[in-house]
Amino acid sequence: MAKLELSGWDAGGALNEGYNPNKLTSPMVFFWTMVIFLIIVGFVAAILFRQAHAAFASNPGLNGLILGVLLIGILLVFNHVLRLRPEVRWFNSFRAAGSAEKVGRDPVLLAPMRALIGQRHSMAISTTALRSILDSIATRLDESRDTSRYLTGLLVFLGLLGTFWGLLGTIGSINTVIQSLDAGTGSTQDVLAALKNGLSAPLSGMGTAFSTSLFGLSGSLILGFLDLQAGRAQNRFYTELENWLSSVTDVSSDLTIAPGASAVAPGDELRQLTEQLARLNHDGGMNQRTTAAMASLAEGIQGLVKNMRGEQQMLRDWIEAQQDEAKSMRKTLDKLSARIGHADKIPAQPERPHKLARVEDAGGE
Repeated sequence: MAKLELSGWDAGGALNEGYNPNKLTSPMVFFWTMVIFLIIVGFVAAILFRQAHAAFASNPGLNGLILGVLLIGILLVFNHVLRLRPEVRWFNSFRAAGSAEKVGRDPVLLAPMRALIGQRHSMAISTTALRSILDSIATRLDESRDTSRYLTGLLVFLGLLGTFWGLLGTIGSINTVIQSLDAGTGSTQDVLAALKNGLSAPLSGMGTAFSTSLFGLSGSLILGFLDLQAGRAQNRFYTELENWLSSVTDVSSDLTIAPGASAVAPGDELRQLTEQLARLNHDGGMNQRTTAAMASLAEGIQGLVKNMRGEQQMLRDWIEAQQDEAKSMRKTLDKLSARIGHADKIPAQPERPHKLARVEDAGGE
């Protein structure tokens, strides 16, 4: 059974320079990528400040709501990346110290792995434990990004909502302007002045429609890029952790039997129980839990040995019975063969004396 020392593992081969399989990579490279992207966005916004201010002033309420949602989304996405940093530090400290008890604060995302490892100095994780840990961590990472994805869709929705709201106001205002025009009540200049004053409301509605659409789509684009970088950071964290866990997985320690599969041979079970007992002995905890586990394994081994001895005795009895039956059948066949051979050696009765007796009887008459 493959074992791996947590504090002294050697990769056993030439590795690429700058890559250490015993450590997780810091997510700060993605953090600074996001910061640089926001600096570029701020620089573009500063260049277009006049146009952006005029668009924002067309509907400050709805546009302010869009910017507020964007700000909340940015903070959440940055939090997704920064929360990986203590997890990476804990794992690297754990690999350097060789024991989870020597590390300070317990992790959040890696809590299942922390609970499984405990105070072990050497380990070989089963495939079932590997799947359980990876599924739990993947679920937590996906749940952390659900809110940011929802906010990205919410920005698009608010932009479209403002667009339709502004267009509805524009259509209503144009209808009002047309109904208010009356060429017979005044001169041409008065009609043009009334038309000019009436078009201010439709133009305001169009400004609302286009400005909210602009801010909503731009916000969704910004938040989508930041969420993409956060997803890349989480994927690299998950991939590196999966690679390390796969390297310490012992496929032979999985004692689970699949439905329909044949049972494990008694010799294999005995070997696996012995290996587990040796592993617990190597871990060397003198606490009550370890002692109870060793006693339970000893009882299991004793029962397995008794079962194997009983099966061996049954097998020997069956073989002896088969041998006795074969001997009896062989004796019967020998007797039958002897009788058949004796019957073949008996001579047939001659017919000549009978014929002579008949001739003598005829002569006497």
